[in-house]
Amino acid sequence: MSSGTRKNWAPRAFPTDPRATTRLREWLESGAEGKLDVVGLDLSDADLSGGDFSESWFSDSKLRNAKLVGAEFYRSDAEGADFSGADLTQASLVRGNFDDAVFRGAVLDGADMVKASFYDVDASGASLRGARIMGASLVDVDLRGADLSHAVLRENSFKVTVDHRTKVEGLSGTVFGPVQVIDDQALRHEIGGTELERWVRERGGSIEVLPLADGQRET
Repeated sequence: MSSGTRKNWAPRAFPTDPRATTRLREWLESGAEGKLDVVGLDLSDADLSGGDFSESWFSDSKLRNAKLVGAEFYRSDAEGADFSGADLTQASLVRGNFDDAVFRGAVLDGADMVKASFYDVDASGASLRGARIMGASLVDVDLRGADLSHAVLRENSFKVTVDHRTKVEGLSGTVFGPVQVIDDQALRHEIGGTELERWVRERGGSIEVLPLADGQRET
């Protein structure tokens, strides 16, 4: 790679889609601090581990089965992006916008999700073991079959859907509920407060459900 390559980083494997590869190469070879714009492009199966994509644009892009280990997405906009099966182990999603995104079967073990936004997100079957989900907004997030073992929560909006396959062993911290629970008969129940605390405790976790502040309404 030329000396102008962005921060001397290069993908371990480029996307198979030629348009996405061309965009990445142009961005790297510019040597600039500018943001990457891959809106609507297909970066599936690429290995972009360790890349710094701070404040970049991934809206409606496809990153299916991509390797993004340790990647930096600080303040990036990935609204509507598809991360199905992607590996985001130890990635930073701090203050990113992931509304309407898909993380089905993705790995976010140890990921930093502080103050990130997740509205209407499909994270079913995802692994978030040890993730830091602090001050984040999780609203209408599908966590059925997800693994939240030893994840840390702090004052999150946590209006998620879980089921008997959702793992919460070692889950700790504070949340605002309520949570939708789908039982073995596929019936949906809404639980919050002490009932939600008990549900988590019975499965090996320990959380505190915070009351809504005066004037704060559930959405």
